[in-house]
Amino acid sequence: MKPLFNTIMLAAVAAPLTSMADIQPAAIFTNNMVIQRDTQAPVWGTADAGEKVDVTASWGATASATTDSNGKWTVNLKTPAAGGPHTITLKGNNTIEIGNVLAGEVWFCSGQSNMDFYLKQLTKSNPKRTVPEEQPAVDYINNEVMTAADDQLRQFEVKKSTSPFEPLETLSGNWIPSSPKTNENFSATAYFFARELRKQLNVPVGIIKCAWGGTRVEPWIPADAYQQDKDMAAYIEQEHSSLKKAIAAWDPNKANKGNKRRAKQSPITNQQAPTTLFNGMVNPVIPYAIKGTIWYQGESNTGHNASQYTKHFQAMITSWRKHWAQGDFPFYFAQLASFRPVATEPLEHDSWASICDQQRRTLSLKNTGMAVLNDIGEAKDIHPHNKIDVGIRLALWALKNDYAKDIPACSGPLYKSHQIKEGKVIINFEHTGSGLMAGSKTGMQPTVATNAPLKGFQICGADRKWQWAEATITGANTVTVSHKDITAPTVVRYAWAANPGKVNLYNKQGLPTSVFTTEVEIPATK
Repeated sequence: MKPLFNTIMLAAVAAPLTSMADIQPAAIFTNNMVIQRDTQAPVWGTADAGEKVDVTASWGATASATTDSNGKWTVNLKTPAAGGPHTITLKGNNTIEIGNVLAGEVWFCSGQSNMDFYLKQLTKSNPKRTVPEEQPAVDYINNEVMTAADDQLRQFEVKKSTSPFEPLETLSGNWIPSSPKTNENFSATAYFFARELRKQLNVPVGIIKCAWGGTRVEPWIPADAYQQDKDMAAYIEQEHSSLKKAIAAWDPNKANKGNKRRAKQSPITNQQAPTTLFNGMVNPVIPYAIKGTIWYQGESNTGHNASQYTKHFQAMITSWRKHWAQGDFPFYFAQLASFRPVATEPLEHDSWASICDQQRRTLSLKNTGMAVLNDIGEAKDIHPHNKIDVGIRLALWALKNDYAKDIPACSGPLYKSHQIKEGKVIINFEHTGSGLMAGSKTGMQPTVATNAPLKGFQICGADRKWQWAEATITGANTVTVSHKDITAPTVVRYAWAANPGKVNLYNKQGLPTSVFTTEVEIPATK
């Protein structure tokens, strides 16, 4: 009967809030919270309709509001410079004190399993999947879980919740500081991102984990964003229509008879439905003051709407910024890591490579950045253990762009433009740092320069018969690509496969080059 219960609860939550005798802040305002420093931070909650609410902070800021007819109140509280601990006192008919509050940097951390995975899930190796070069990362994370203690690195985890048709406003959870007792429950990607910020900034860092393994981008997009594009509007209309029909026809008694899978994943709790995770998990956090967002997702879209990923992903980013109403806040994301067996022949179609290239193209949005991960993937594991480099590479974008740190390169080389001259294709890159190099990276070890020829470049003519290309570094930011049998080349691709193997073009800061195609449009995948 759980799905029926969920349906009842959905209707109850969607209904207007009734009056409450006691003042209550939203659940994210708890002891041990991290509040964004040096800003006007929204603080909100519920109380009796018409009740006056006073908010006082130990650093001297005050704000007041009167609840509306539904018992809701919101104030904007001026926050201090980094530090603490502080207290925030809420006073209405009753008084609530929130203690051990730190002011620092707050980042919203979202996506699917590679963001959702806890540190404890990466502390064990699988003999059938883990290769020897990844064992050091397993050992490193295990030691980090058991020994790291940092009271100024804290996480709030948003519990998994779905709501396909109505945005929710309630959530549950607690802020927990990093310690050997709690580390295992931190998002691995978010933890190493936050740890790098802590090292470089020496201020408190709070991470809000809001992730669900195996989910597509579509559930994370709010309903209004779908209406900005006719194809997206048609998609959500069809999906929601099918979902409503399934809910109407769903019989829990029949589902529980010999069909446990269907009983467990009832229509109303389908985490893949459009808007359901924005409504159920993201919306309840808004408008909590954040510095920005980090995101790790895309694997599940390699088999669903792959050709539409750029449009859907950009719509999600733009709409999140609109709903948060905190401007074009930074949005940094992880490109998919290599996975599956190494490609031995050039490929025409590969949905994994297509998603990766569409992630690269998403960088056309303002204040976005991408961590390239094609050198730390694992052929047999879609969840690479080396989340240390993932977190660091995401942090490089924030440190350079948002905290004015002297970072020579925050990204690996990214395709910028190309010219075709005398049967050769000259590729121009940006984010080359102090120059390009052939490099090699093993596990967690730093990238080292090599004299090996460049690998992973493909070239074709008008017949689109792909060949492995010869590629040579010809300048600080250029590579020249050719093939002896292709006198009139038209397209060059790099790392175009789910697992391109040991592709080896790096900048001299040791960051790898992103997958790319020189085509303006990505050909539709089969």
